[in-house]
Amino acid sequence: MSKNLFITGTGTDVGKTYVTGLIVKKLQESGKSAAYYKAAMSGNERRADGTLIPGDALHVKTMSGIKQSLEEMCKYVYEAAVSPHLAAKLEGNPIEMERLLKSFDHVCQKYDYVTAEGSGGIVCPLRFDEQKIQLEDFIKACNLSCLIVADAGLGTINAVVLTIEYMKNRQIPIKGIIFNHYEPGNQLHEDNRLMCEAMTGLNVVACVKDGDTELDIPLELLERLYQNAP
Repeated sequence: MSKNLFITGTGTDVGKTYVTGLIVKKLQESGKSAAYYKAAMSGNERRADGTLIPGDALHVKTMSGIKQSLEEMCKYVYEAAVSPHLAAKLEGNPIEMERLLKSFDHVCQKYDYVTAEGSGGIVCPLRFDEQKIQLEDFIKACNLSCLIVADAGLGTINAVVLTIEYMKNRQIPIKGIIFNHYEPGNQLHEDNRLMCEAMTGLNVVACVKDGDTELDIPLELLERLYQNAP
């Protein structure tokens, strides 16, 4: 059975997919059997034949060099650039938890390290009609621990602390934080790192600079993040 890790963020556009690509790339280049999974993906473009391109999956596949098929990476792909629950409603393709779990399990059976990525932040409705499915329901059903991606800049203390307090309240295991758009020597960024660690009790396990093509984290530490939630 695979070792898994869930990547969430403090919000939309903090760079989860970019960081996830670096994580999967490091595992792949170290010789690990690595794979990617995303439950629902919205805001995607269409091919000439009309089929949707799962953009985040394509980015991770291209960056990391994994051979996994795009179809295997994401069960629900939507065109509308809105929350998955609304995209599903607009496009008539509601998310079914059973199908999500089955497709995720299929990936876990084939690969040794599976990196799952969320949509937006930790509070993300996947379905909100007669059935109500939140992103955290998927995380808990799959017994996943999380890594939080946050922007290194102004406002991140509030975003990080609120995200972590919410997750702790919901008993969602957290392995650490990764800062994106980090500038070494930037006093604000360096202080944000210290303050987030001090106020949450969690470590910033890596900092990603704009344009980075490698994740600056020891492989042994990265591997330790991939273990089942207690």
